[in-house]
Amino acid sequence: MSYQHPRASVQIDAPIEVVWRVMVATESYAAWNPFVVWAETAQPAAVGNPIVLHVTWANGGRSRSPERISALEPPVVGEDGVEAAYLAYVYEGWPARLGLVRGVRHQRLTQRPGGPTRYETVEEFSGPLVGLAGPARVADGFRRHAAALKARAETLVNESGLDH
Repeated sequence: MSYQHPRASVQIDAPIEVVWRVMVATESYAAWNPFVVWAETAQPAAVGNPIVLHVTWANGGRSRSPERISALEPPVVGEDGVEAAYLAYVYEGWPARLGLVRGVRHQRLTQRPGGPTRYETVEEFSGPLVGLAGPARVADGFRRHAAALKARAETLVNESGLDH
């Protein structure tokens, strides 16, 4: 079965630090995130922490996704002057333990000096039963998540009077 890895991206008119704070404040997801409506994990988030994502699909269905944080790199300015941040987690549900569906979700932020923050996410699925993981519905969830992240970060900037 051929498919595209689920992905989404959006330009956010907010400083990378604001977007990053929204991303890692998982206890606040219910206030803004229509896809991952709750994320159970220890605070502050740390590499190695288990994280259980409670997702709501476009059709109203819900599911739980046990994951583990595999990367957590706050914003840092690179040699090229571009600021970047990275968050990733690995799927740990039964299908992964049985080698049937594996997944790693990558979330990257980049911001050029004076520019908007770019958010990009992709789930790299593998395994013989990837089709059952619903790549199309995951991609839809990622698009809803990205749009809501944009709205949340931009609202926080506008409410605080920060420079974009």
